[in-house]
Amino acid sequence: MSKLGNLGARLHRGEIGYDFVGNRKIWYGVSILITITAILGLAVRGLNMGIEFQGGAVFTTPKNMSVSVTQAEELAQEASGHDAIVQKLGDGSLRIQIAGIDTGKSDGIKDVLAKDLKVDAENINADLVGPSWGDQVANKAWQGLAIFMVLVVIYLAIAFEWRMALAALVALIHDITITVGVYALVGFEVTPGTVIGLLTILGYSLYDTVVVFDSLKEQTKDITKQTRWTYSDVANRSINSTLMRSINTTAVALLPVAALLFIGGGVLGAGMLNDISLSLFVGLAAGAYSSIFIATPLVADLKEQEPQLKALKKRVLAKRAQSGAQGDTAEPDAAADEECDDELEDAAPAVVGPRNQPASRTRGRGRPSGKRR
Repeated sequence: MSKLGNLGARLHRGEIGYDFVGNRKIWYGVSILITITAILGLAVRGLNMGIEFQGGAVFTTPKNMSVSVTQAEELAQEASGHDAIVQKLGDGSLRIQIAGIDTGKSDGIKDVLAKDLKVDAENINADLVGPSWGDQVANKAWQGLAIFMVLVVIYLAIAFEWRMALAALVALIHDITITVGVYALVGFEVTPGTVIGLLTILGYSLYDTVVVFDSLKEQTKDITKQTRWTYSDVANRSINSTLMRSINTTAVALLPVAALLFIGGGVLGAGMLNDISLSLFVGLAAGAYSSIFIATPLVADLKEQEPQLKALKKRVLAKRAQSGAQGDTAEPDAAADEECDDELEDAAPAVVGPRNQPASRTRGRGRPSGKRR
């Protein structure tokens, strides 16, 4: 078995692990800092909305143009008075996108471009986009997002419980905010492809969260019948046992997206790939982070507000303090061992750490019972 596979197996068995829940205040602070930065970037810089949302015109020149992209951008800006985005297509033609212009002025801009580029105006194809179409796309996207959130909360509340549904909702809002903030900070254009990518990442984010929640639900059955582990301890075990699975699925999903973003959009210059690839890349990474560092620790905080689990935590901490006062090297009392074995046997899914064979099966063997004759 490889070292990584061996590490995953040891994490799953509880032999090793990192205290994610115990250090939750650190992760909460990091998330709050990132979220505030994203919101400030959105408020100060705003989103660079594409032509589909602002309206404008797209001009496509004939093939094999000798004009460079930089020169074409300067000529288009002079002709229209607006910023222009120029992309060189595979056949050598130029795609000149000018947002925010009155569609009625497109013919005049087309004639000026034809003159500057030294081509026939009839050979330049002009596509006009009205802002109303972009508004419809945005409204439908918001409606779809709202319906998705409601359905997610209802499903998780039924399949698990309302506290897990609330934690998952917070994680989803966290992922969306960070992704939108990154778009504002880097200045990438927001297009319908961006909206599609944004809605797609919600499913990936929710998947990682549900995997941990399912493990947590299974391991916390009858947790109040024992006094060795708190709910936070079991939540931490759930994260560690599914950690390698979350990392592997996220890494596999990120590889093709990274190829689209850094190679396709960055190296090869296919800028249109950036629209959807950036939202997917940031969203997938943020979703994996939130499922591990935000959603499950938040569930632990919410659950331990319940009277039963709050009382359980006090009993567990009191027992640990008593054991620490007696000394780590002291021989445990036989009755305490039997009581602990009974608790572990009743609440087997809640074991956090290496699993030991219960001693209750051999209880009484070799011990005298009754009077000697």
